[in-house]
Amino acid sequence: MTLTPQADIDGTLACITLALLRRCHGAGDRAALQFIAVNDSHLLAPYRQAALWHQRRGVLALSGVSQVERNGPYVQWLQSVCRALAARPAGPVQAGALPDALAAAWDEWLPAQALWVPVGQDDPSGPGGDRGGLLFARDEAWSDAECAAMADWLANWQACCLALAQRQSTRRRLLRGLRGLPVAAAVLAAIAALMITVPVHLSVLAPAELVPAHPVAVRAPLDGVVQQLLVSPNELVRAGQPLFAYDDAALSSKRDIAVQALATVETELRQYDQQSLYDNKARAAMPAARGNVTEKRSELALLDKQLKRSQVLAPSDGVALFDDAAEWAGRPVSTGERVMRLAAPDDKEIEAWLPIGDAIPLPVGAPVRLYLAASPTESLSGRLRYVAHEAQRRPDGSSAYLLRATLDASSAQRIGLKGTARVAGQEVSLGYWVLRRPLAAVRELLGV
Repeated sequence: MTLTPQADIDGTLACITLALLRRCHGAGDRAALQFIAVNDSHLLAPYRQAALWHQRRGVLALSGVSQVERNGPYVQWLQSVCRALAARPAGPVQAGALPDALAAAWDEWLPAQALWVPVGQDDPSGPGGDRGGLLFARDEAWSDAECAAMADWLANWQACCLALAQRQSTRRRLLRGLRGLPVAAAVLAAIAALMITVPVHLSVLAPAELVPAHPVAVRAPLDGVVQQLLVSPNELVRAGQPLFAYDDAALSSKRDIAVQALATVETELRQYDQQSLYDNKARAAMPAARGNVTEKRSELALLDKQLKRSQVLAPSDGVALFDDAAEWAGRPVSTGERVMRLAAPDDKEIEAWLPIGDAIPLPVGAPVRLYLAASPTESLSGRLRYVAHEAQRRPDGSSAYLLRATLDASSAQRIGLKGTARVAGQEVSLGYWVLRRPLAAVRELLGV
C-alpha cells in the first residue's frame, strides 16, 4: 500500500511526538519538563524563540537560556504579552492582536509570526490552578498542520506534567508514612553516608556562543566617512580584495589645492633662481623658496598616500564579520576604529560567560560541552583554555567571568550561534555538590 504525502507527514510528526514523550517520561523534575517544552519542541516545528508563561509566577522558561532574568526588559514585556493572550485559544498570533503599547515593541523583541498554545489549569510545570501557555515565534507563517501538531504535542506534555506531579505526591506520602524514629535515623544516616562518600563532578551552566578563535580586526586607516561597504556580512573574502571605501571628495579637493600650491612655489623658486645671478635679495630668498617647495611636495605625497588608503583591502583570507552594510554607509569613523573582523571559516571556539555565583574552580583543560539553541539535538565538545581573572560588565547589566574553550573537532555550525555551555570542574562529594549554592546563599544573607 502506498502512503500519500500527507500520511507520510502525519507519520513523521507522530514519531517525533513519541520521541519527545519518551524524553518527558525520563525527566526527573519540573525544570527538565520546562526545558523540553521550550527547546525540544523545535523538532516538531522550527522556531526562533519560545517561552513558557504562568499567570501567577510569570515567565518560567525561555528557549536557549539556562536561567530567566525576571527583571530584564524582554521578560517584563513578554509577561505583558502572554497576559494579554491568556484568554485566546491556540492559534497564530501577530502584533496586531495586541494592545498598541505592546504591539509597538513587537519587532524589537520577536519575529513577525507567533503561535500561542494555552495549557490547562492543572499543569504542574507552571499553572497550578491558574492560566498559562507557551508562545513560539519565528519569521515564517504557521500552517494549520503545524498548529495542530504543536497543540497535540503540548496536550501530551501536560499529561506528563500531571503524571510527574502524581509521582512526586506519592513519594511525599510515603515519606510521611515513615513515622518511626529508628527508621528515620537510619534513613538520615544513609543519606549522610551517601553525601560524604559518593563523588560527583562539580559543573555549572553558562550562556555561550560560537566565536572566531583568532579573528583579524580591520580598522579605519584614517579619519573620514565610509562611502560604502564592498562586501556582504558573512561573505568569504580573499587577501587583497576591497572591503570598504571612504568618501574621497574632501581628499581629492585637498589634493587639487596642494597641486596648485606646489606649482606656485615651484614658479617662485624658478624666478628667484633666475634673479639670483644679479640680485642679492633673490639669492637670499632661494633657501626659503626651496623649503616651501619641499614642504608642498611632502603635503602632496601624503595626500596621495591617503587617497590610496581610501579603499581598504583585506589583509588575509576569511569570512567578513560585521553588522548590516547599510548602517555603515555615510558613517564617520576615526583612525583605528574597528569596522569588521575577518575569521577563517574553521577557526572557531566557545565563548561563555560564567555568572559570579557559579564561579567554581575550573582548571585549564576542563571539559566543556555547548548545547546550541539552533540545534537542540546536537552538542559540541571542547576543552577550557582560558578563564578571566576579573568579572566583566555585560550589556544586560550583570557581571560574569569570560571563559574560552577550544573545540575538540571542527564543526559545520556557523560563528555567532548561541546556546548554553556546561563546564565540568573538579570532583567533590555529593553533599558539597548539593549544598554549595544553599550555603553560599546563607552566607550572603547572614554575612558570615
